[in-house]
This record gives sequence, C-alpha cells and structure tokens, in this order.
Amino acid sequence: MADLVVVRSKIKEHASGCNVSGDFANVLNEKVTDLIKEAARRAQANNRKTVQGKDL
Repeated sequence: MADLVVVRSKIKEHASGCNVSGDFANVLNEKVTDLIKEAARRAQANNRKTVQGKDL
C-alpha cells in the first residue's frame, strides 16, 4: 500500500453517522491521488508549476 494522502481518522467524522469499511480509506486514497496527478498534468499543460483549485 502506498502512503495515505487521506487521514483515516477524519473520514468517519465526515461520513454522517455511517460506518466506514476497512477498505474505504484505501480506495478513497487512490481516487484522491488520481485527482492530484491529473491536476498536476493540467497545471503543467498550462505552463504553471503551481497546482490550483481550478485544475480540479
């Protein structure tokens, strides 16, 4: 498993009273990592070295 970008302890705080399965953090982490990579590609395509909210 890669390093987690998301904080496991914070996920449950935002789950609106739902239980959170053990694999949820790993899958969420993959999706967040993919979003970050895509945003970085967009920033680079626009000749920037800074990833901004608009890159999402």
